[in-house]
Amino acid sequence: MPAFSFVLLYVQNPPASADFYSRLLGQPVIDSSDTFCMLPLREGCMLGLWSRETVAPAPAAMPGSGEIAFTVADRAAVEAEYQAWAARGLTIAQPPIQLDFGHTFVALDPDGNRLRVFAPEAA
Repeated sequence: MPAFSFVLLYVQNPPASADFYSRLLGQPVIDSSDTFCMLPLREGCMLGLWSRETVAPAPAAMPGSGEIAFTVADRAAVEAEYQAWAARGLTIAQPPIQLDFGHTFVALDPDGNRLRVFAPEAA
């Protein structure tokens, strides 16, 4: 099986989105052009930000039709991330809530892509 190595988001302005994600995640931008930027999410996995205008084939889905999820340790960590992200001015699509899989909230990046932070429900 091929190795999972990338999450790609189609964005309006890759350099601006790279700056947003670099500041949000505390990761450096390691590749940057007008049409594509890249930064590490974790070892062996990159976040690619590709200009929606130059993706081939052209995407059919609109931003917000999927999400990137970030796991944290517990409910308190969800609340802390929520406070931090809201204080940074991120648009909050869903404030903290308990769902069947755990405690969670959803923020949006500048293009409307969903960013979910959650603490899984204890087994």
